[in-house]
Amino acid sequence: MRRIFLLAGLMPLIWGCGEDPLPKPRAMLRLEYPRKAYRVLESDCPFRFEYNQMASREFRGDCDLVLDYPEMKGSVFISYKAVDGNLRSLLSDAQKLSYEHVVKADNIVEQPYINQEEAVYGMFYEVRGDAASQSQFYVTDSTDHFVTGSLYFYAKPNYDSILPAAVYLQNDIRRIMESLRWK
Repeated sequence: MRRIFLLAGLMPLIWGCGEDPLPKPRAMLRLEYPRKAYRVLESDCPFRFEYNQMASREFRGDCDLVLDYPEMKGSVFISYKAVDGNLRSLLSDAQKLSYEHVVKADNIVEQPYINQEEAVYGMFYEVRGDAASQSQFYVTDSTDHFVTGSLYFYAKPNYDSILPAAVYLQNDIRRIMESLRWK
């Protein structure tokens, strides 16, 4: 019986002999996204803007649309509302929507946007942390038009994992805001 235990104890030493283990080299995640190319959204809506050709667009309702990025498993939802004496309410709703994510967010960074020549005024919200939406925005001319948008991913929020895609799409959202023109 003793010999069996001794033999069982020596077996891993006999079969475990081989090459010395080597530490793995440090590696960095490398994500490559396609080069950005933009096209102008032409529609019957009272606005137009440039959006990434990588996105497919789908109108839902009159001037509500979704820019879908299937390779990144994310979408930008855009809604239009006419301003009819209700600008204060529209602004309040847009700001409240952005701050609903404060429970899961580590930080929400507000970045105002002003283009006086084209009468486009708005706010971009960058949401940091494991929130459902990583970005929100609104733009308005303060008298007739109001557009809001939100970025969502098709996965459970994990900020570290989606950060590269979130940054890429946040730049696309900024391009939408900067190129938006009222008709």
